[in-house]
Order: sequence, then C-alpha cells, then structure tokens
Amino acid sequence: MNKAPMALLSAKLACLTIATMASLATMEAKANWVGLRNRNGILQLKTQREFDYFALALQWPATYCRRSSHCCSSNACCRGSNAPTEFTIHGLWPDYNDGSWPACCTQKRFNEKEISTLLDALEKYWPSLSCSSPSTCHGEKHGTCSSPVTGDEYNYFLTTLNLYFKYNVTRVLYEAGYMPSNREKYPLGGIISAIQNAFHATPLVVCRNGALEELRLCFYKNFEPRDCVTEATQNDMGSSSSSCPSYISLPEFVSRGKFLSAVVT
Repeated sequence: MNKAPMALLSAKLACLTIATMASLATMEAKANWVGLRNRNGILQLKTQREFDYFALALQWPATYCRRSSHCCSSNACCRGSNAPTEFTIHGLWPDYNDGSWPACCTQKRFNEKEISTLLDALEKYWPSLSCSSPSTCHGEKHGTCSSPVTGDEYNYFLTTLNLYFKYNVTRVLYEAGYMPSNREKYPLGGIISAIQNAFHATPLVVCRNGALEELRLCFYKNFEPRDCVTEATQNDMGSSSSSCPSYISLPEFVSRGKFLSAVVT
C-alpha cells in the first residue's frame, strides 16, 4: 500500500482519538459518574448531570431534640448544658431547579483524617442530633455531588462552615427580635422578611408541629445568595414553608441531662 494514504489514515485516526477524548472530557466535566447496583447485584456506571444550585440546610436543635428517641455519646441533644442552642448545620446540598436532587455521585469513602483540623468546629456547628449513622454512599450522601464546585472533601466542609459563619441566621433572627421561647409564637412572614432583608434572598422554612425545625438558604454555584426554588416544596416530603402555620414557635432548648437514656417527648 502507498505510504501517503497510510499516513493520511493515521492522521485522521489521531484526530478522531483527540476529538473523542475531548468529548469525553466535556461529558465528565458536566456529569459525575455514579455507581449503581442493579437487581442482579451488578455494578453499573451511569452519568449524573451536574446540579443547579446549593441549599444550606440549618436545623433548629430544640425542635429536633424534642423527637430524639434516645441518647448516646454522638447525640448532641444529650450534652446537657453544652447542647447547641443556635442553628446548626444539617448539610450543604446540591439541588436541581426542578425540585429534585442528586445523591451518591462518587464511590469515594468518607475519610475523617482529611478533615482532622476541622473536627472541633464541625463538632460544635455541624453536630449529629441523633444516634443514627448514614447508611448510604459511604457516609456522605450529598456532599459527593458538590465536587465539581467545592472540590475535595476538606474544601466541601470548609466551604460549608464559611457559609454558615457568613450568613448567620441565628444572629439575624435575634436582632429582629425573634428569640427562643416556649411561650411566644412569631409570624412566619416576619421571620422570612428578616432573612430577606439581611441576605436579599428568600429562604425556605420547614416546620414540625408548628415549630421551626429547619431553615434553608440557597446559593448560586458562585455562592451568591438566591431565592430558594419553590418547586422543591412539591418534592420534599411535605417539608416546606407550606408545612408552617402563619405563626410559628422558636422553642427553647430544654436540657435533658448528659447521656440520659430516656425518650424525649
């Protein structure tokens, strides 16, 4: 065979290989690979499209701890006078604009050693309010899907802590006159307005039995505040601003004693 056509064919194959690699790189940048097991137990790789925005979920410990079933050393509700009395972090969650969300985006296991320098802050501001442990995704269900923006495990937790400190919901509500009380009820609209005035974005409020349980702040992927997507309320198991009455409580934390083995009612 003539060497000239062979050289031309080799050049075309090289170009095709480069184009294919570029295409795969583009796909990988836009989607994470997710390992899912089918009914036969066979591990399959599927692509996961990148999320649209972040939701910083903050929980009100007094409401959560009211329904804590029992105490253990990891449950911050059982720390007595050292139990959290301000909003704590529930998570930084990647979400889609349609109200759904990604989960389990990588197979990398959570490694506590990677965040050893953050553990004291996490224990205080991102404590567990129960005795249960994550049963899926190697211990980190949502954080793995943040990696296209936040990077590695350490930066994910550091980014979340920085957002928590910068957008201090507890301080905003206290300055607006919304203090913890087991007697007072506050207008839901007033609480939302206080957040809107402080951060120029509308939060999502979650209630349980008329008490504020969770408040979510939403952010673009550059971490500028944005309104929380109202469509999410239709897909979040009824936990939304619509779950709150017009007047809600911000209960005080009632100390249960350290590691007291009792049912919290």
